[in-house]
Amino acid sequence: MSNPMADARTRAIAAFDTLRRDFRAIQIPGLRLIKRRLKRLLPTRLYTRSVMIVIIPMLLLQSVVAAVFMERHWRMVTERLSEGVTRDIAALITMIETDPDGVDQGYISRIANELNLTVAIEPGGELPPPRPKPFFSILDGILADQISNRIQRPFWIDTVGDSNLVEIRIKLEDEVLRVFTRRSQTYASNTHIFLVWMAGTALALIGISVLFLRGQIRPILMLAQAAEAFGKGQRIADFTPRGADEIRLAGSAFILMRERIERQLEQRTAMLSGVSHDLRTILTRFKLQLALAGDRPELKGMAQDVDDMQNMLEGYLAFAKGESEEDVGHLRLSEVLEKIREDFRLKGKKMTYEIDGDDDIAVRPNAFSRLVNNLAANSERYGDALHVEARHTARWLTLIFDDDGPGIPAASREEVFKPFFRLDEARNIDKSGTGLGLSIVRDIAHAHGGNVTLSDSPQGGLRAVVRVPA
Repeated sequence: MSNPMADARTRAIAAFDTLRRDFRAIQIPGLRLIKRRLKRLLPTRLYTRSVMIVIIPMLLLQSVVAAVFMERHWRMVTERLSEGVTRDIAALITMIETDPDGVDQGYISRIANELNLTVAIEPGGELPPPRPKPFFSILDGILADQISNRIQRPFWIDTVGDSNLVEIRIKLEDEVLRVFTRRSQTYASNTHIFLVWMAGTALALIGISVLFLRGQIRPILMLAQAAEAFGKGQRIADFTPRGADEIRLAGSAFILMRERIERQLEQRTAMLSGVSHDLRTILTRFKLQLALAGDRPELKGMAQDVDDMQNMLEGYLAFAKGESEEDVGHLRLSEVLEKIREDFRLKGKKMTYEIDGDDDIAVRPNAFSRLVNNLAANSERYGDALHVEARHTARWLTLIFDDDGPGIPAASREEVFKPFFRLDEARNIDKSGTGLGLSIVRDIAHAHGGNVTLSDSPQGGLRAVVRVPA
């Protein structure tokens, strides 16, 4: 017997899942394009993003405070000042219209001076044509409303310009009353002080935030530099964790990880040294016994096997060691390429090269020479022509090897970098050896912080591109 409540809940969950899938399926036109453009516009560095996180809320807060101040305080003060001036003008108009002996301009002027106003009466005068209203003027709108509500007579005002005076003209029965008053009497003119204080405090807070963030970002950059240097086989001796607790924790974890890796490398190197010594001793005995046996035809195969075993042993050790203990030095690329060209010439093959940029490069000389020689030997073994193009810029060193050999199928171009992978159908550096040639090449490139990629060559063979930081 089914439970009605459970069935209703199941149907509600199913309906909600359907609605959620339908909502995800809805694609707003251009939304993805907008997202991609926003990602391009937004900064990618942590320092810039942190500064924006501090500055944007502060600017929004300042804008809201300024808007509220303008709307409340500034408008309220301006309304009260304009109301006071309008009240004084209305009192003067009442005195002029109720004087039974006529208008005494001198008396009116003295009364106006006590009110900090300057007045003049123009018999038979007319109001000028209306002036264009300014785009943004609180004073113009508030003062006009006050005159309309309290005096209720035709008027003309001039609040535009940099003058400290505001002119007001009121149309009476047979004359026009001209009133001049200071702008500060009708307008909250000291508001700029608040704006200056607000902008000044915002700039001060932003400056403090920038300095603080720089101090927090610097330990992260130091950790990144230490990690990058360790990945290239280098070491920053004076690296110590600094900054916030989380950054110190990450730095301490990196140091422990580096020590564990170095300890493992040392153990592996020691083990390989012992194995190498023992195996080379045995191979030396084999060679000695073969030499004592003389030039017997049945022993030629055994001698060749011993030589192959020695070559395989050297290849294994070179791959496992990776020449990581070598320090960074300077290498003249033209000397390495010139030796390769001479080797091609002796074997009746063609090799050309060109270098764009500085010939002197900062690498591990022996390891990088091996990388170049391995790729050149691969082209020499499977092709008849090789062209090497070197581009040395301020940031990157790029080597492009183009040959006319059989190439490597696209599906196998990543497989050939795996240790001991043999590509019998096309080519591999160690055709009859260990299958470690390209693995050693990529390992050396990674040790320099770069990479090696394979593609089709314009000459019809294989293109190998080596790209490492300069």
